[in-house]
Order: sequence, then C-alpha cells, then structure tokens
Amino acid sequence: MHANDLLEEKYLYQAGRRVEYFLESGDKGPKAGEIRLVRQAAAPVSRVPRSSAAAPQADHDEEADCDILTALDFQNEVTEALIEADGTLTAAQLQHVRQRLLRLAQAHGWVDSV
Repeated sequence: MHANDLLEEKYLYQAGRRVEYFLESGDKGPKAGEIRLVRQAAAPVSRVPRSSAAAPQADHDEEADCDILTALDFQNEVTEALIEADGTLTAAQLQHVRQRLLRLAQAHGWVDSV
C-alpha cells in the first residue's frame, strides 16, 4: 500500500483500522489502490428510563447478564470503539478517555479489580 493510494486524509489511517480497496496490478505484482476507510454505523442504543423507586427483582441474577472484563480487555475494547467512532482522536486523547472510563468502570464493578 502506498500513501498516494489513500483517498482520505493520511492521519486518519491507523494500525487496526479497517479499509477497503481495489486490487491493482503494479510493476512488482498485485497492490492495493483507491484505499478508503470502512465506516461502521453505530449500533442503535435503547435507553431505559431509570427509576430510583424501582425495587430489584429477587429472582434476577445481574452476574448472568454481563461479562466482567479484565482492566486490559476493557481498555482494549474502549480503544477500538473510540477509534471506530472518531479516527481523528490523538493518542493522548485516547489515553485520557480510556483512563477515565476505566476508573468509572472500576467504581461500578464493571471490570475486575485484579
């Protein structure tokens, strides 16, 4: 792949980002041409109104509803989600947001504290 074949701003292309391209024949064999980023539509989010008066169901097992991730797995998933959502974030911005989300997740017990 050559930088001249990138159709969008070059800084948007980062390791791990998905791209699509046309296969072309070059002097040294097959090569990628007309390379563009694959943009994924965000999954719809359903919001359930919170009620402080609602009592938890006695037979409901919250542990069965979700995975408890390690801090590293959580940070990796957050990083991928942020890059997919906005490929223009800098490394410093990614790091800052990841650290804040990790503290939030730890405070809520969403990740292992080990």
